[in-house]
Amino acid sequence: MGLAIDGGALRAYRTSLSASTTLDREEERELARAWRRGDQKAGDAMIRGCLPFVVSIALEYRRWGVPLEDLIQQGNVGLLRAAAKFDLSKDCRLATYAAYWIRAEIREYVVRAFRVVRLGTTKAERKALRAYRTSKSTDAESLAEVSGLSVERVRMLLPVLAGRETSLDASANDGVSAFDRVAANDPTPEQEVADDEVARRAKVAVREAISHLDERERMIVQERLLADDPPTLQELGSRLGVSKERVRQIEARACAKLRGELSSFGPEAPLATGT
Repeated sequence: MGLAIDGGALRAYRTSLSASTTLDREEERELARAWRRGDQKAGDAMIRGCLPFVVSIALEYRRWGVPLEDLIQQGNVGLLRAAAKFDLSKDCRLATYAAYWIRAEIREYVVRAFRVVRLGTTKAERKALRAYRTSKSTDAESLAEVSGLSVERVRMLLPVLAGRETSLDASANDGVSAFDRVAANDPTPEQEVADDEVARRAKVAVREAISHLDERERMIVQERLLADDPPTLQELGSRLGVSKERVRQIEARACAKLRGELSSFGPEAPLATGT
């Protein structure tokens, strides 16, 4: 699908993605249906709609010293794998479904990159290693000046310098290998889909529960529990023409109703608010 990226084209690639329009859920599903019918252009459009998501995941792994364009390229491979498995019967976006494979491809590539790096084979690399061990400095410019390596080369080697004595496959005292530390404990695609469905159902249930409140209860819940910057009880009381204590009582009653309506989603949790 022509998703290859090289270092010189990375800036243009990211600029082109920032200018692209994100697909909404229905547009994505329509493209997926068309792709299943054999429309390759629809498949390309669906996948390209998720490319900015791949970049956002790749950025999480920059500290491992692997060129960003390589991380993005491997993430794109994971996206293609996920797209081939994408199940339209699940009420889930492709980006959510693909996150597992995108991260898996990137992590595997990071580990391979570490295994092929052989630090200390040149005089300059040995100087960089000695300078790091002496100062523990992670400043690429200063290590480059001391060693004679390029700043770009030092930046790539810094994670290796920091972990020089540790194999990625070796376990630490807690039994966790360096490879496992690179890997996040990501849920499987099936878990992602299930969680997405629970979240969707919860939103519907909350809307339904709020609709059963009377007008004043609904207004207080929306102002106090759902707003980014909720007013105080005193401020809301002034707006409603009632006392601070009366607002508190109405809020408590509304929360009790909501807990009852939402009890099927698990153990009750307090609906805490401010003053």
